[in-house]
Amino acid sequence: MDKATFLRRINSPFLFRLFLIWKLPAAWFMGIRVAFCDRERAVIRLPYGWRSQNPFRSTYFAAQCAAAEMSTGLLALAALQEGPPVSMLVVKMEAEFLKKAGAPLLFSCEDGLLVTATIQQAIDSGEGRVLRLLSVGRLPDGTEAARMWVTWSFKKK
Repeated sequence: MDKATFLRRINSPFLFRLFLIWKLPAAWFMGIRVAFCDRERAVIRLPYGWRSQNPFRSTYFAAQCAAAEMSTGLLALAALQEGPPVSMLVVKMEAEFLKKAGAPLLFSCEDGLLVTATIQQAIDSGEGRVLRLLSVGRLPDGTEAARMWVTWSFKKK
């Protein structure tokens, strides 16, 4: 599938929900949605509610990690369209929780061009490449609630 078609499908609420039910049912259950995704930036919405909440009335850290991973992973999936097969795997996750998340969060990653370049390096060299990406979770007022670093490994199959 070409990149434009992939991005159109990912940005379609209905088609993205089908994708989550099929591939990532836990993310579907938590209510994760794509707010925006193009080749350079991905923004993921994580609702605040009983499905993503911990007993302390804040958003569960695992739900935040899932949204952060999604914001970085969609950029990689978009970059992989139209190219040779490349394996991708999360090899490390780091997190800073800066503020109690008692409201919906928007996780954004703006490193799409870097992802594309790293995947192309992995394809050209035939060797694996590792890339550490930042996803920032913000509350509705714009305050940073969390910073997550997701380290991906890419290798041509």
